[in-house]
Amino acid sequence: MSVERRVGPGVTVSPQLASLPSISVIVPAYNSEQSLEALVERLAIVLGTHSAAYEVILINDCSRDGTWAVIAGLAERYRFVRGIDLMRNFGQHNALLAGIRAASYPICITIDDDLQHPPEEIPLLLSRLSEGYDVVYGVPHEQQHGFWRNAASQITKLTLQSAMGAETASRISAFRAFRTQVRAAFASYQGSFVSIDVLLTWATTRFTGVAVRHEPRRVGVSNYTLPRLLTHALNMMTGFSAMPLQLASMIGFGFTMVGLFVLLYVVARYLIWGGVVPGFPFLASIIAIFSGAQLFALGIIGEYLARVHFRLMDKPSYTVRSDTAFVGTHYD
Repeated sequence: MSVERRVGPGVTVSPQLASLPSISVIVPAYNSEQSLEALVERLAIVLGTHSAAYEVILINDCSRDGTWAVIAGLAERYRFVRGIDLMRNFGQHNALLAGIRAASYPICITIDDDLQHPPEEIPLLLSRLSEGYDVVYGVPHEQQHGFWRNAASQITKLTLQSAMGAETASRISAFRAFRTQVRAAFASYQGSFVSIDVLLTWATTRFTGVAVRHEPRRVGVSNYTLPRLLTHALNMMTGFSAMPLQLASMIGFGFTMVGLFVLLYVVARYLIWGGVVPGFPFLASIIAIFSGAQLFALGIIGEYLARVHFRLMDKPSYTVRSDTAFVGTHYD
């Protein structure tokens, strides 16, 4: 007869599983009532053989369909499922932050709700994490998105390079495994603009990636449209990086050099040919160029002032409407 031991509230595991990690899987959900049940079933199979104890945290980001009803039903059916219902649509990364802060176990895994990231690839992330890394990304062999979505994703990765480094930023994806202890670095973060990938860099530099399958979407449509991804990229640039300010400085310096060359041209023309540059259009075009550069720089500074304004408002990253009762349990 095998001996079992208790490793947490309501959690019992056999000695065969005691050496495996305990895992919290975090799933931000938005208009995903058709895919959640299949996702939880597949997660249960994978986690049941690759973890000592586990929980699945489903965060409803104020969906417009029956997503919360599905989550509530799953929480009643499975003791390892926990549901969190946000009061309004805060965005994917804000929802992830809510789930990460609610996680109970030493390892967190984030995965999308659309089944494009196969749960069966989770052991690959765990294996790489055991090599001493703190964050492991599941990098798709081939993206199963359209042209514009892939282009917007590349723009987002470019904006992350200044904060994460080019090599790390090229590997990011929504399919991540990381040590829960890294959340201590952003435990007090309360900004309304959230990027989980940038927040993770506040805690560690031990990032890596592993190639995983990426399946085509079978139900629903992507909620990450091109405008949303571009907005997210802008929020990351102005919320977590000084790159736009540096760009404005470079543009200002560049146009200062243009102005000096124009001045030298005017003076040289006067000294050599004895005349000035004729015509109002020339002066008007120079004024327009410099005015545009100044307005561009002022616009960037205004974006930063807006971020400071929102931070001073102490606007929360998310607010929770309800939270299902659960006991994170694994049965042999």
